Amino acid sequence: MFSTYEESLEWIHSRLRLGMKPGLQRMEWMMERLGHPERRIKSVHIGGTNGKGSTVTFLRAILHEGGYSVGTFTSPYFEKFNERISLNGFPIKDEELVRLANDIYPLALELEQTELGGPTEFEIITAMAFQYFGHVHPVDIVLFEVGLGGRFDSTNIIYPVLSIITSIGLDHTAILGDTYEEIAFEKAGIIKPGISVITGVKQEEALAVIKEKALNMKAPVYQLGNGFAISDHKNLPRGESFTLEAVFQDFPGLETRMSGTHQIENASLAVVAAELLNKYYSFLIEENHIRAGLKTAFWPGRFEILSEHPLVVIDGAHNEEGISALTAELEKRFGNKRKNIVFTALNDKKLDKMIGKLDSAADKIVFTEFKFPRAAAAKELYDISTNCRRHFNKDWKQLLENELMETDKDSVLIVTGSLYFLSEVKPFLLARLENNK
Repeated sequence: MFSTYEESLEWIHSRLRLGMKPGLQRMEWMMERLGHPERRIKSVHIGGTNGKGSTVTFLRAILHEGGYSVGTFTSPYFEKFNERISLNGFPIKDEELVRLANDIYPLALELEQTELGGPTEFEIITAMAFQYFGHVHPVDIVLFEVGLGGRFDSTNIIYPVLSIITSIGLDHTAILGDTYEEIAFEKAGIIKPGISVITGVKQEEALAVIKEKALNMKAPVYQLGNGFAISDHKNLPRGESFTLEAVFQDFPGLETRMSGTHQIENASLAVVAAELLNKYYSFLIEENHIRAGLKTAFWPGRFEILSEHPLVVIDGAHNEEGISALTAELEKRFGNKRKNIVFTALNDKKLDKMIGKLDSAADKIVFTEFKFPRAAAAKELYDISTNCRRHFNKDWKQLLENELMETDKDSVLIVTGSLYFLSEVKPFLLARLENNK
């Protein structure tokens, strides 16, 4: 058993050696031993390729404005591991994580002796979230973000009041499939009988899979562009403005402080979810709660402007769709500036297409690397690039020091790629920017 936070975290991370083990049997086994805490939780289940964390954030902020206590389960964390289990936007305390680890540890040991085998890191942290919100600190509602896929994801033992599928992209193809249809099939695995599903999926072939699953489950579908729609989109200096023709009413002039067309799409999914919670599940959510929630919602590392002088942006664009959204936003907002991009990624991504899009957008691109089990080497990324002003530097700290000194009023420094990388980069950049004032 564990007496310190560090011991608990070391044990949890040690489970990474088990990798990913699809299936729900280990989760069901642990939940039975814990007295089924997942059945005590009112929840919303959010899956998709991109936009899950932002959609969770928008909906959490709306519900919080309405006066509700809201739990969230998200991944990966950005600044501290505890973020993955949060209450009203604040990570659980270190001592709470220790208690949860001690609740799960004996179960993990027992489970290892069965034919099912020991639980993975993600299964352990998911079980901890269920235990926390089911038994330790019950709340009005919990927003559960899918870890990977949906059908066999550890979170998929819940029976939510709503399901949301944000988008479909060609990510994790070695596990989820090579086509939009195959990936949609895995994502649609979170759809439950009779439970409404809200989606921002655009590809017709992926939508067909989701609608077929929903039809078989007798689950109503609310689709962006067919049932609710966005209009009058305007860029704000920090964020976006848009009108949403939602399911039960129109919302003109909504504002967010998160930037990008993809973010107003994520926000629209959250608004429709709030509408359905209000209409069918007795959550008293008013229009002013929706407006205030969208305006205050913030999710770090998503087109986040760290500094205006020099102009520094970080963005966790870690797959092809994320890169496309980033490059579109850069052109829209900073079309008249030189774009100097720093990039690194995990080696299980479709790197050629991601780097190809960055090559087209960058005036200069520098590749780097960081310490992480699946991190790509800087030289490997450099060799894929065709940009005539490409470089690589293995030392990302020295690289960023140099880039900050070279960023003038006519340029913007963009640091992008793996969210794991950005979680290290952000505090480093903030400290350097403060020192340079």
